[in-house]
Amino acid sequence: MSTTKTIQSALISVFSKDGLEPIVRKLHEQNVTIYSTGGTEEFINNLGIAVVPVEEVTAFPEILGGRVKTLHPKIFGGILNRQDNEMDVAQMKDFEIPQIDLVIVDLYPFEKTVASGAGEQDIIEKIDIGGISLIRAAAKNFKDTVIVASVNEYALLLDYISTQNGATTLEQRKLLASKAFHVSSHYDTAIFNYFNEDDTVFKTSISEGQILRYGENPHQKGFFFGEFDKMFSKLHGKELSYNNLLDVDAAVNLILEFKNNKPTFAILKHNNACGLATRNNMKDAYLAALAGDPTSAFGGVLIANGNIDLATANEINSLFCEVVIAPSFEEEAIAVLSEKKNRIILVQHDVELPNSQVRTCLNGLLVQDRNNVTDSKSDLKVVTNTAPTEQEIEDLLFASKICKNTKSNTIVFAKNSTLVASGTGQTSRVDALKQAVEKAHAFGFYLHGAVMASDAFFPFPDCVELAHNAGITAVIQPGGSIKDELSINFCNENNVAMVFTGTRHFKH
Repeated sequence: MSTTKTIQSALISVFSKDGLEPIVRKLHEQNVTIYSTGGTEEFINNLGIAVVPVEEVTAFPEILGGRVKTLHPKIFGGILNRQDNEMDVAQMKDFEIPQIDLVIVDLYPFEKTVASGAGEQDIIEKIDIGGISLIRAAAKNFKDTVIVASVNEYALLLDYISTQNGATTLEQRKLLASKAFHVSSHYDTAIFNYFNEDDTVFKTSISEGQILRYGENPHQKGFFFGEFDKMFSKLHGKELSYNNLLDVDAAVNLILEFKNNKPTFAILKHNNACGLATRNNMKDAYLAALAGDPTSAFGGVLIANGNIDLATANEINSLFCEVVIAPSFEEEAIAVLSEKKNRIILVQHDVELPNSQVRTCLNGLLVQDRNNVTDSKSDLKVVTNTAPTEQEIEDLLFASKICKNTKSNTIVFAKNSTLVASGTGQTSRVDALKQAVEKAHAFGFYLHGAVMASDAFFPFPDCVELAHNAGITAVIQPGGSIKDELSINFCNENNVAMVFTGTRHFKH
């Protein structure tokens, strides 16, 4: 039996009619018998095209307010019969079941209804039963039946039937079946997650993905699964790489800490901030951030919490950087930044990030809540005889925000709302501190009066001693070590202010 089959009959039952008309007209032109239900039947009738109501096939009316329309042996027999099976062929004849060669379905918009904030009853009514059953049946029988399970596949079907005179190959039907099972599994996952209250059960499904040039290194394949276009509008530049996306993710999370602040600019390299500053205008914020580590800034990802104007763009343009991100750009700024052909320019939209973080681990996954705690003035507990000044408190909280978004073990130095230096990703906190001191001195920063943030407690007083010797006058840390008193005592003896937050900010 030939694996190429010509469509002679079709069942169409869709929620969205967008893009359906040219398919219906082409099927009619090819003398295909069309069966339909409810609103879809009315839509086809209004096109002046003959359509057979499903009720004529089943001899049973639509019931329960539309909940039951296509759920009938004569419909599913027409879809599921095996045309090379003698018993199936005989039963089709005995029960007068019409052959259905093509099924077109577009499911009720369950996810959109949930996202709209609709009430539970409206959401429940958007759980498609007949449609999902039609999809599974037709996809299972792809050897004989064509399934189109989403408006996203309308164009592909139209191309097939237009260029092949209503025929499809086995390979094409199998491809459409794969897409259909993707639709059905994604739909069921969304419904499950709406109902699920068990945190020990994890299901996810992302319907959009893209192939990247490569992964972290050229010999690794790379893919991104997500709705990038919801978060950003890409104005210019080459395609983002795997590493670009990791840096963009780190940049977005970092700048979120400064969302409602005065103009703030950050420069990131390998997921860590190498420069960050808050000033009265964006140009000054950028220049102060760049001064923090102009060497690491080369090839970095830049992000602002506000509009990038022409003056700022002119300064940025002299730096080789991979990506520039901001919620808005002046037109003149876009023109300047676009002078570099490969520079990626992204407009960041105000989109809420997921509440959970997921990463692979061993032969499974690790899932955790996002770290949504940002240290505030009310969280601070002064544990030393010397209390921090108002300026030091401002800088301590500034440093804490950076520390939270920097790889552990980390130490961050800040002064006058500027990242002075940081020690990142070290195996010992002392090494992180020494690295920060060395970097600060290398770029000409005077540390007297600067403050220090640590992502975790100090098990010994050596860190505060080194910090004091470098000029640090105030420290923020979570506390919680059984030897906290040793660090507190050193600070008291040397007039260093220290505050505890009670919250650790590890980032591995």
